[in-house]
Amino acid sequence: MIAANPPHEDGVPPGGGQPGGGRPDGIQSDGIQPGGNQPGGNQPGGNQPDEARLGLVADTPGEDISAGETGTAAGAEGSDELAVEAGHADRPGHASDAVGDGDDGDDGGPGGDTGRKIIDLTEPGDGLPPVIVTADDLAAAVARLAAGTGPVAVDAERASGYRYGQKAYLVQLRRAGAGTVLIDPIACPDLSGLGAALADVEAVLHAASQDLPCLAEIGYQPKDLFDTELAGRLLGYPRVALGTMLEEVLGFRLAKEHSAADWSVRPIPAEMLKYAALDVEVLVELRDALAAQLAEQEKTEWARQEFAAVAAAPPAPPRADPWRRTSGIHKVRTRRALAVVRELWQTRDEIARDADVSPRRILSDQAIIDAARAEAGKPAPTGRPQLDRISGFHARNARKYAERWAAAVTRVRQLTEAELPEVAGVGTAPGPPPAHRWAERDPAAAARLAAAREAIGAIAAERRLPVENLLPPDALRRLAWEPPVPATQETISAALLGYGARRWQADLTSGPLADAFAKAATAPTG
Repeated sequence: MIAANPPHEDGVPPGGGQPGGGRPDGIQSDGIQPGGNQPGGNQPGGNQPDEARLGLVADTPGEDISAGETGTAAGAEGSDELAVEAGHADRPGHASDAVGDGDDGDDGGPGGDTGRKIIDLTEPGDGLPPVIVTADDLAAAVARLAAGTGPVAVDAERASGYRYGQKAYLVQLRRAGAGTVLIDPIACPDLSGLGAALADVEAVLHAASQDLPCLAEIGYQPKDLFDTELAGRLLGYPRVALGTMLEEVLGFRLAKEHSAADWSVRPIPAEMLKYAALDVEVLVELRDALAAQLAEQEKTEWARQEFAAVAAAPPAPPRADPWRRTSGIHKVRTRRALAVVRELWQTRDEIARDADVSPRRILSDQAIIDAARAEAGKPAPTGRPQLDRISGFHARNARKYAERWAAAVTRVRQLTEAELPEVAGVGTAPGPPPAHRWAERDPAAAARLAAAREAIGAIAAERRLPVENLLPPDALRRLAWEPPVPATQETISAALLGYGARRWQADLTSGPLADAFAKAATAPTG
């Protein structure tokens, strides 16, 4: 259940606002005013703390500055208020600047002008905790987290672009009463005890689907979660990166210079650990503000269903022909050249797996494509493959495996026509053809799809959320290609649920889609 957290020990509710009245769906307002019902303008999550109690009343309005990672012009005009959370403004290293989103045309919805002070989060409020690397320290940390209160903020750092796969190299958690915990999952690879201790505790993650697989690998699989990125999408925020959400909703700014760092290094530098700790520093406060906004927009049940689906999602099946995702493969037009891509890709993958190195650090996609296109030349190349003429094979890591690259290309030359891959690919998931071919293959289906997209777009605009979050695009295409007969609200709803739509999505769209299909069936064609 998406519910508000109890007040902190100092009597200040999470989010730093004044105690508020009840809200629908069991959510308490906690003083967070969705829509920003405060003098001087509206904003999402416009919580205004007791600045006198915090000692944070600004002396002068701030200057316009860049809005950091959002990339938008800043502009706070005449606002002396600080939208900061209780207990954070007196932390070391938290500098403030006046900043607004610069969108004067919004009436207080997501992305509107906040006119607030931005606080730079530069130091963890409780100091930087030590990284847990022993079983005894892990057990003590798990006990501390289990004794805490409220949701637990969770994040994981991977070494994408450096190592093979998506393994977690650092896990960060933070819970009221327990503080921040940093765990080295290489030294402590079994977090099943953590999962058992927090089995009934809501986990708060940002973009949960990215972190849940690597957390599951080490034994932590939360059953109840709140995804702040997904909540932001449902609320209609145009930018939902964590740094952007923290700025727009809470008025905090995170440094992001370590977002693409190599987290497999040991020991992890202190500056990187500080960055990681700050990622969970105010994640629960963000969750509380977004939960209040979901209640204000009557989207709490939508979020509950979405979060439950993310938590229950099975592991993604292995992708068919993953080599077909090689960047630039659209330039490769013959079956034998495609076989070169396949063979070099598979060779690179074997090398990368054995070395635990990101495949593209072994050999670039561009080098693979260049080699494939060279093999497609006329007349067909013979003799030893001249890969040394391709610049991508000159890189230090690539040179070490020159014999294996040449052997891969030689194997392709020996393949029969029957052994070559098809240009269009085979074994793709069943379903309708690409939408751009519908008008030619089935004009009635194309008309249904156009009418359905118009109807879904109108609902999405009215409800202020992205079209793809209102209804999965694949479900819409399948429905339009082969609608139920008769195409009524009830039969369309059942079909959407069968295609993986949530109940709230089917309830909201099935009626308008039935109307859209009926109109498309009677519209003149020409």
